[in-house]
Amino acid sequence: METRFKLTLIKMVFKGLMILSAFVCVWACGRAQSGYADYEMKDIDDSMMFVPIDTSYSFIRYDSNHLILPSDSSQMRLFADKWYRLLSTGEGHLNIVQLGASHVQGGALPHRVRYNLLTALPNLVSARGLIFPYSAASKCNNPYDYKVSRTRALDLTRCVYKEPAEKLGLCGIAVTAANEPADIGITLNEPEINFASNSIILLGEGRGGVKPYLTITDRNGDSVAVQATSTDASLRQYLFQLPQAVDSFHIVLPCTEGQSFALTGIYLDNGAPGISYHSIGVNGASLKEYTTKCPYLTTDLRMIKPDLVIFGIGINDASGPNFDTVVFQQRYLQLVDSIRSVSPDCAFLFITNNDSFRRVKRNYIVNDNGPAAREAFLRLGQLTGGAVWDQFTIMGGLGSMGTWQNNDLAQRDHIHFTRKGYQMLADLMSNALFETLVQLKPNRPKQADSEDKHLYKKRNPKKRNNTLNSNKEDERPNYISY
Repeated sequence: METRFKLTLIKMVFKGLMILSAFVCVWACGRAQSGYADYEMKDIDDSMMFVPIDTSYSFIRYDSNHLILPSDSSQMRLFADKWYRLLSTGEGHLNIVQLGASHVQGGALPHRVRYNLLTALPNLVSARGLIFPYSAASKCNNPYDYKVSRTRALDLTRCVYKEPAEKLGLCGIAVTAANEPADIGITLNEPEINFASNSIILLGEGRGGVKPYLTITDRNGDSVAVQATSTDASLRQYLFQLPQAVDSFHIVLPCTEGQSFALTGIYLDNGAPGISYHSIGVNGASLKEYTTKCPYLTTDLRMIKPDLVIFGIGINDASGPNFDTVVFQQRYLQLVDSIRSVSPDCAFLFITNNDSFRRVKRNYIVNDNGPAAREAFLRLGQLTGGAVWDQFTIMGGLGSMGTWQNNDLAQRDHIHFTRKGYQMLADLMSNALFETLVQLKPNRPKQADSEDKHLYKKRNPKKRNNTLNSNKEDERPNYISY
């Protein structure tokens, strides 16, 4: 009897151990699949992310400044996991792309967000990424965080043209040199962030055998010509590996009679881990232009493989009396599908249209498409699993653009903002994004004694204001022309 009891007890213990082993195995596999076991969270002070906000404007709805998450927020959770993995390990690369129209081409809004991200995380500054030399053409405005010079004005092609003369890519724009040489100078213009690059990719198409090259200034102060390390005609990419990291360089297009070169983008890289914030915009662009007139859009996206795309397209789609929200939604879904075809795990953040006015003869009237566009963005967030930043409501809703203009936050066209207004919106959106990242922070074990406990750099509001609000000659004016 005693022997049978012992055998039964042994069997029960063995069975219990087997169940426990299976449970541990499943738990460990779950951790591994989710990346849970890959790293331990550092003791990060998330409060250092947030930027100070001027709350003195009674018409701004500060209490609405949150991201609206969809019922399935798995894509945003994945991005939050990538974010904290990068912060905890210092390894890897996050690519954030902001895609839009004139609000993005002007540069004040996206660069302020970029500044908010990277000045708080100076150890995670990566490459500047994709840029375009807008002012290499006549009457084409350039973001103020990099300067462009030229020996002559080049021909301009934009995706908003009825029949673009060039095959466009992700930037949606091209400048073309033909029949004679041209030189385009690029100088990075953000003193607080080091974006020096040792690898540069020119995007574009050469015809007639023209071969572009770069010139840089070496450590001895001499001008040095750098030839392409490799060329891929199918991708329309010219790769240049530089002997040293530089923050300024010249693109030489040595065209002679019968030769031409269409430049469609410049990718600045330095191989450093961290965060790259790419901003791409074309004045006047709508979804139709990005989905039908940029045949190399996905080709260029493969080079970036974005982890988060911030959409700011829609103000031009909804500008007229015949705004169709069904077509608007379909075109956005088409664009989302294009991005997911090259980056399946990409998260999305939709910015609702700002309130705006339409000009009728000599008067401005409220564009009453604002509420319908807002609802379309909210639906898109649910359909794509994307977050929505409700800029329309935060501004104050329908008709609020007049109040922003009266308070020197918007321009007289009642569509665009002043530098001060763009920076206000960028600060609000930055904090809404930071808040969501904290909310979706992975529940992982923290390191007991992190050596990098103060990962974020404490902000200096005084220095920040002096840097971004000064009226230096090399910065954009307060009022931006479009």
